[in-house]
Amino acid sequence: MNRFIKGLAASAVALWVAQVGFAGSAAAEGNKSLTAVLEAEIVTLDPHFTTAYITRTFGYMVYDTLFAMDGAGNIKPQMVDTWTVSDDNLTWSFKLRDGLKWHDGAPVTSEDVVASIKRWWEVAALGVQLRNATDAITADSATEFTIKLKEPFGLITTALGHPNAPVAFMMPKRLAETPANVQLQEVVGSGPFVYDRERHRQGDTMVLKRNDSYVPRSEPADFMAGAKVVNIDELVIKTLPDAVTAATALTAGEIDYVQYPPFDLLPVLEGDPNIKVLSFTGVNMYQGYFRLNHRLAPFDDPEIRRVLWSVVDQNSVPAALGLSGQYTVPDCKSFFLCGTPYETTAGSISPEAPSVELAKEALAKTKYNGEKIVILQATDIDATRVSSAVAADWLRQVGFNVELQAMDWASVLSTRANPEAWHLFGVHATGLDLSLPNTHFYTARNCVDYAGWHCDEKMGEYLAAFPRATSEEERKQLADRISERAYEITPAVMWGQIAQPAAYRSGFEGIIPSSIPVFWNLERK
Repeated sequence: MNRFIKGLAASAVALWVAQVGFAGSAAAEGNKSLTAVLEAEIVTLDPHFTTAYITRTFGYMVYDTLFAMDGAGNIKPQMVDTWTVSDDNLTWSFKLRDGLKWHDGAPVTSEDVVASIKRWWEVAALGVQLRNATDAITADSATEFTIKLKEPFGLITTALGHPNAPVAFMMPKRLAETPANVQLQEVVGSGPFVYDRERHRQGDTMVLKRNDSYVPRSEPADFMAGAKVVNIDELVIKTLPDAVTAATALTAGEIDYVQYPPFDLLPVLEGDPNIKVLSFTGVNMYQGYFRLNHRLAPFDDPEIRRVLWSVVDQNSVPAALGLSGQYTVPDCKSFFLCGTPYETTAGSISPEAPSVELAKEALAKTKYNGEKIVILQATDIDATRVSSAVAADWLRQVGFNVELQAMDWASVLSTRANPEAWHLFGVHATGLDLSLPNTHFYTARNCVDYAGWHCDEKMGEYLAAFPRATSEEERKQLADRISERAYEITPAVMWGQIAQPAAYRSGFEGIIPSSIPVFWNLERK
């Protein structure tokens, strides 16, 4: 580990030591609320408008879905009661559960659902593919609707129930008829929590109240599927300036849950009898990426983008984060999360031992002419803060002219929408999004208006063929082809596969083990 990376690993511990001395008294327990600090402030409340995880988390609280994924990765009915499929697999008919209501008291109808699907499939990776395969979608009665396909689409319930952001959340027709590129300001869902606008203080607090009219399913809660029974009166979501402050507040009993505690404080939290650390495996692990902007020179040149493969050592960022081996999967060179069915290294050009020297040699063979490389660094999330800092250090050593711009994650999300404003940012995403080629942010969002703007004709052909595949073997072959194209065009470069544990006060039981924090099922004991 070089001196720069050691310095990053030590910084959070130093800040922790400084803050612990100022920790306040424990918050009152025994009430039926839970106070959480999530990855960032919830700024965008329209769940179709952005792929931001924090908005997806808000969506799962306030909205509901037709289908949902269980802990084993199976897609289960949620708002849907029953459904049938014609013999030719082209006509899918659905019936909604009885008793579903919007938060304004109106019943959920099939017209609402049809309008919601039509809004969502304009922006979601799998949604666009479903839209392109659909001949017609109709509301047949108050609670029944039908999707008629032009061609078989083997992922239809997956598309409607997958947690890939933006999720197919349902909303009233009058809101769902708003174009997907126009951000909704009104929040009316049918989910287990109700957004309390009057108590929302931007930069400070959001309150979600229990939806007493919600009708949960009869099956036990299982990840995003099953009964969403809320046992607390309200969820209070606090905004704090950084993860160290949040961890300090957790140990002091001032808050109950932290989604992203600092990695290098995990041993401290694990040793606290009042704290439980919730780690994740499988598709709930994260894979880190450096996302590259294909529209802005010099990264509009694929040869220059591919230089990064020669320098990115997947051990470095996890080490800089202070992660021990139990929280990492070393040297995963698969675009599709390692340990999941479509893991592949097909087309890999990542060397066995990446180094600055190899990258210098590769850069010397390109047309790079000293153009500035703007790296966005979100300082309020450890993984993004550290990964962007490490990238800046690497690229400077290789010979790039680098400007590192520090800001919060919400600002990164807004800045990344401008193709003239950045070249690279560090980010991490869960296997829920990255394990399937057709939901992976950096393969599936091909030739669409999505920050980074990669576009490759062959990748588009392989992605279109994926849902038409008739066997798992054929899908795995297509995953290999997509991986080969991804290495060739380099939409992003992975910096490591890690777990991002959460931490919470030990007085709670029944927390759903999910990298998407959800607050149904749990109880304060």
